[in-house]
Parts: sequence; structure tokens; C-alpha cells
Amino acid sequence: MEYRFLHTRPLVATILAGLALTLTGCAGDKYLMVPKDNMEDLRSSVHIQRATQVTMETNASVRHQQVIQQSQNATQSILDAIATQVTKPQCPPPARKTICPAPTKQSGRADRLKGKVVVGEVEKFYLAEPGLVYTARIDSGAETSSIHARNIKRFERDGSNWVRFEVPVPGTEEKDWITLEREISRRVKIIQSSAEEAERRVVVELPFAIGDHEQVAEFTLADRQNLTYQVLVGRNVLRDVMLIDVGKEFATELPQEYLKPASKGDAE
Repeated sequence: MEYRFLHTRPLVATILAGLALTLTGCAGDKYLMVPKDNMEDLRSSVHIQRATQVTMETNASVRHQQVIQQSQNATQSILDAIATQVTKPQCPPPARKTICPAPTKQSGRADRLKGKVVVGEVEKFYLAEPGLVYTARIDSGAETSSIHARNIKRFERDGSNWVRFEVPVPGTEEKDWITLEREISRRVKIIQSSAEEAERRVVVELPFAIGDHEQVAEFTLADRQNLTYQVLVGRNVLRDVMLIDVGKEFATELPQEYLKPASKGDAE
């Protein structure tokens, strides 16, 4: 019995090895039995899809370039249109006008001593605006200058005190008068030896000229009808500006254009 058993083991091992080999062969045959008939069709389909994809990519790139070019052309057209509208029109240069030289103004004459105008006891006095020439008395004894005036009426303008008055036109024997309006600078008291009470006078600023000297100074408005001269030049004008040569009259000369008689209409 033991002998049979010993000889049976190799047989069993052989049988088991055969079964394992058989099973292995079956599995290999099953793997090798996968169908391979459609591989060529599959490869052909893949090649076709790749070619189609390349064609689509090429077409998309071409269309993209076309869109970019169209956009650039449209942008350039807009810029050209804007530049055309914004461009400033070129106008021809204006014709040059011949400028005539201004007429030379004739200056008056006045001698000076240490920078001061030398005047006589009587001088020609030019009242600017209205442009009248009076014969004025130069008097260092009077503090404030004075001018002959009538119909002196005070009034208010823009919150300030003004005065309306008339001055005579020289050479008309006080037949012609010119109305002026000036802002009141101040009022002064004048005491005359012939009057018992002080007289209050209105003071205004007037532009004038003596010789080649022009100035703006204060003048009182007074009735000088009974006096020889219609204008009196006092210390407020003479101070630091003029020197009186008592031995002379008409030591200065006004410009010729000042001596032309002004019409009443022009003066007003």
C-alpha cells in the first residue's frame, strides 16, 4: 500500500501541471481572439479627422487675419475722417494796412529854474475839458486857486456829492457859458476884507496847463465878475512846481493847438 501511494504523487503532480497549462492556453487564446479586422478603418478615420482638424484651424486663422485687417481699415477710415474735420482751414493772410504816423504834438514853452517852471504875474491858462484859454493871475498870497463860475448847484450821484456849474467862454464878454459837472473835493471858508461873514465855497479838481506844464489841481468856484481875471492861480499850484518872476508877464507859451478857439458845441 505504501508503494502505490508513493508512485501516485508524481502522477497527481503531472495531472495538475497539465490542467494549469491547459487553463493558461485557453486564456491566451481568448486574448488573441480579440477582433482585429477593423484596425485599418480606424486608422483611416483618425487620419481623416486629423486632416479635417488641420483644415478647420487653417480656415479659422485666415478668417481671423481677415477680421483684423477689416478692423484696422475701419479704424484708419475713422481717423482720416476725424483729421479731415479737425483740420483748421487755411485763410489767406490779411492785407497789411499802411499806418500813418501820428501827428507830432507841438509842445509849449516854459523856462525852468532848478526844475521849477518860471512864470510871470500873468499867464495864459488852458482849462482842459472843455478846452478854454483864460488869462490867469498868479498870486502867491492866495492859498487856493479859483475860477469864475455861476449857477452852482450841488447834487448827489452814486452816493457822492457832485456840483453842476457854468464857466464863461473867453472873448464873449460872458455872453456864452459852458456847463460842467464835477465831483466835490471839499468845501472851504473864505474870509474877505469887504465881507463881515465867511463865505463857504465848493472845491473841485480841474485839469489845466501853463506853458508845457500840465497838472490837475483844486479850484474853488467863485463869482469873480467884478475882478480883472477870471482865473486865479494860488499856492496850491505854485508850491514845489512854479516860481514867480514878478518882473515878467506871459513868461510861458501854450502849444498852438491849445490857442485855437473851441466852439461851444465842441466844448460841451
